[in-house]
Amino acid sequence: MKNFRKRKNIAVVAHVDHGKTTLVDGLLQQSGSFGEREEIKERVMDSGEIEQERGITITAKNCAIFWNDTKINLLDTPGHSDFGGEVERSLMMVDGVLLLVDASEGPLPQTRFVLSKALERGIKIAVVINKVDRPDARILEVETEIEDLFLDLAMILDLDGLDLDIPIIYASAKEGWASKERDVKKSNMQDLLDFMTSDFFPEPITSEGSGVQILITNLSYNSYLGPIVIGKIHRGVIRRLETYTCMGLNSYKNFKLSSIQVYDKLGSGEVDDVGAGEIVILAGLDCGEIGDTICSTDRLEPLPRVTVEPPTVSVNVSVSTSPLSGQEGEYLTSRKLEEFLSDVCRINVALKYEETDDPKVYKLKGRGELQLAIVFEELRRKGFEFMISKPEVLFKIENDVKSEPYEKVVIDVPSDCTGIVTTVLSKRKGKMDSMMPIGEDRTRLSFIIPSRGLIGYRGQFMTDTKGEGLMSSEFMGYKEYAGDMLSRINGAIIADRAGKMTGYALFNLLSNGEQFVNVGELCYEGMVIGEHNRSNDTNVNAVREKHLSSVRTAGKDVNIILPPIRPRTLEWAIDWIDNDEWVEVTPKSIRIRKKNLDKNKRSVIRN
Repeated sequence: MKNFRKRKNIAVVAHVDHGKTTLVDGLLQQSGSFGEREEIKERVMDSGEIEQERGITITAKNCAIFWNDTKINLLDTPGHSDFGGEVERSLMMVDGVLLLVDASEGPLPQTRFVLSKALERGIKIAVVINKVDRPDARILEVETEIEDLFLDLAMILDLDGLDLDIPIIYASAKEGWASKERDVKKSNMQDLLDFMTSDFFPEPITSEGSGVQILITNLSYNSYLGPIVIGKIHRGVIRRLETYTCMGLNSYKNFKLSSIQVYDKLGSGEVDDVGAGEIVILAGLDCGEIGDTICSTDRLEPLPRVTVEPPTVSVNVSVSTSPLSGQEGEYLTSRKLEEFLSDVCRINVALKYEETDDPKVYKLKGRGELQLAIVFEELRRKGFEFMISKPEVLFKIENDVKSEPYEKVVIDVPSDCTGIVTTVLSKRKGKMDSMMPIGEDRTRLSFIIPSRGLIGYRGQFMTDTKGEGLMSSEFMGYKEYAGDMLSRINGAIIADRAGKMTGYALFNLLSNGEQFVNVGELCYEGMVIGEHNRSNDTNVNAVREKHLSSVRTAGKDVNIILPPIRPRTLEWAIDWIDNDEWVEVTPKSIRIRKKNLDKNKRSVIRN
């Protein structure tokens, strides 16, 4: 590793799709982190398989760059509100924040969320207005909106001494340049790199005194070293092969530190000792939890634990009881399911799980549908077969008053779509907060809406706006219960017997509604094969075959052509189901079924 005299710990935070990961790509490349012959990928920090497929950052990741004899520990954080717990956890390790804002979209709900968390912790903040090369960029207006946001949060958080002279860098991460001057286009990111190593961002703030203090903020696993913990050294110097104490919530344990690594570009390097301020990767502790403190054995002083916003949505997860279970997956037992949920909740502090009265069913709690869907996508890729219920918001009852979580939703849509969006959100108990034009042909709408009003809406929103709408939300806290809300309007088309579905049967069922299945798929009694065009359910025979006869005349046999079916994604299925249905998930298939499979034991009339 290179020698360096100074150290900076900086997080890059922003709303989703404002260009964080692309900016980090540029900083890594222009700081000389890649070799001349090294192949450079786009969005190199999005290393997870699901991240690469979806084009979003799901987990916060560390890297290190070197510039002007300074080492910069850089954290790339998620931008979607469902992964806000990752941002809150990351802010525990840094002393500076680069807040990215899109030059056209301006500050959005997640921008406000991450900024408020940084201000609460007293972290130094600089603003990068990204995508200034967009033809619809409105840089001066966005600057004003950013100033208003800082003023608003300063009043809400009662920050009288906040310095509102916030430095602004203008950048195009896609084109690979950044400039301190608004109207000057540069050829590289040297202005930004120089600024990051300047005295504006302080060197790591550490505690005074003797003894080691390290706050664990992340967990991982290395095939060679075993379980590893990641955190910032707040005090002291740690040395390899020495004994330290891990202080948990209600217990403590002594352990020998077998390995110390620090971040070096996209990888890490082994060291024998390191001092306060550095972000380290430690091995030798096999039972650490996020929020625990590693201390010197002779001075047990725990740091404040990591705290994040509470979960707002829950979903039941069950082992598969389907007639087709065991045919496509490897793990089918409740013991394996609980092991996975326990591990994922240890790594992600925003997730919680608990047992239910049914030993086969567990309740998983999180920030939103997307976060839960990502967990279930990881679960199916590991070879599990399981079932998921309809997501439910977590209500509170205090002094006999029922309250529920609310969110502020900001929507950018083509101006001719405002009518349909306003109508649908009003039916879901949403109240318009503001409405303003963005450019010549787009409008920004702001709604205050119960969180349950957004369950199942994202897919419909993309359809209503022809794929051109942008929607983001911010958790507002709990408010009074808004009353009953209409769930899915239409009923389900349900197979009434097991077998292989035929083209003849499905063709003759087209008049019943939209179908979700293909010819040749297996079905069973109680499996949902489509959405009924009426409000009640209907049971149908989807395996019926055409009776053969000896009569053959021209035009007797009609060529069966079935319409294409929509992709059966996990998010779509979770959004679509009702309270009496499960989503059945395997490594290869996604199906929808009724909780009660026997048609004689359930009614087709929906409540």
